Amino acid sequence: MRDLIRICKSISDETRIRIVKVLLERKSLCVCEIMQALNITQTRASKNLRILKDAGFVLDKRKGSWVHYSINRKMPEPYIKMLSKLLKQSLNDDEGILKDKKRLSEVVKLGEVSKCKGR
Repeated sequence: MRDLIRICKSISDETRIRIVKVLLERKSLCVCEIMQALNITQTRASKNLRILKDAGFVLDKRKGSWVHYSINRKMPEPYIKMLSKLLKQSLNDDEGILKDKKRLSEVVKLGEVSKCKGR
């Protein structure tokens, strides 16, 4: 029961749900892409990504100067798999999620060096 409570707490925040939703759209995203897609600060992005990582929802991987995050698709925890599937199928018509997806598509077109320059 404790695992389920921990996992549910990790997605009990609008920003973290938005992060999971944009990560479900792509294989991986750097912090800069997540920040720009959600229009949030680096501090807010990093704090929420850490919570999702600690819960097992996301993985991080350093690529040069950037840290990329992805959905943990090999989640050993069955609750995470269930909740990821639920999130992928839910909120697709939510105005905020639609705006995030639109910004994400614009950000991805820029290329990593352009969008992360000066960060």
